[in-house]
Amino acid sequence: MIRAHGLPLAAILAGAAALMVFGLGSGSYWTIVALNLAMWIALTQSWSLFSGTTGYISLGHVVAYGIGAYVVAFSFKIVPLWLSIPLAGVAAGLFALMVALPVLRVRGPYFVILTFGLAELVKYILLNVETGLGKSSRLLFGAPKPDTLLWIMVGLAVAATVALYAVHRSRFGRGLDAIREDETAAETIGIPVVRVKVLAYAASAVIPGMVGGVMALRSTYFEVLQVFNPTISFTIVTIAIIGGAGDARGPILGALFLVGLSEILQNASPQIYLILLGLCLIGCVLFLPTGLVGLLHRKGGAR
Repeated sequence: MIRAHGLPLAAILAGAAALMVFGLGSGSYWTIVALNLAMWIALTQSWSLFSGTTGYISLGHVVAYGIGAYVVAFSFKIVPLWLSIPLAGVAAGLFALMVALPVLRVRGPYFVILTFGLAELVKYILLNVETGLGKSSRLLFGAPKPDTLLWIMVGLAVAATVALYAVHRSRFGRGLDAIREDETAAETIGIPVVRVKVLAYAASAVIPGMVGGVMALRSTYFEVLQVFNPTISFTIVTIAIIGGAGDARGPILGALFLVGLSEILQNASPQIYLILLGLCLIGCVLFLPTGLVGLLHRKGGAR
């Protein structure tokens, strides 16, 4: 059985089942809330597959999301849905594989800036392509209902979580951990650093590509500036920080916290909820530097 820091795979499946029951049995509003929750879990788990294990903090995860959304919007009604969503993941993964070598030549803050710039570059390239095609946006009539999309998104969230758990327990994951601790030393002891980083970077883009495709169907409207919104990348990093990026449970806890807090504050104080949310996030960074997972570890140690 796959485990990560004591949490079994059965707990993941039970959580997915609970999310499905909650989302499908509580009305359309809560179906959308459950869909968004599953989306952020899938995105953050896939981000952690590379950034959480290697220490390379990426602000370009929205590239995979946007490419996936574009593939699904472009192929909508041309190829069946069961094919277009996997194609979105493949396209995002292939793009990440193509740019991995030049992108991964830099480290630290330079890598953060480069990934953010890459996201902006791809956004404006696709914007020019769409303008050349005479398309400022695309309407997706006849998209599946939110209930159907929730099934797909929960499946992607489970797949991302299981993949991260499996990587943590594998030799490949130990190689990524060694790269995070000391990349030069890892290469000295025989770890193929370049190959491991490239594979992890490409793998981390596959599920976000499929997530972007699903969310394009959810909005029934594709617009380049919308799907390449840098807020998506910033939110992923925020969830990872809140939950704890070094543990596969972190993205789940972080997403639950952020989505739940956003809904509560938005309903209670819609005029100032973003300010209140920002203050809560600052408090988490100051008082929970290791995230909610770190808090669980401290509680467990105290017991």
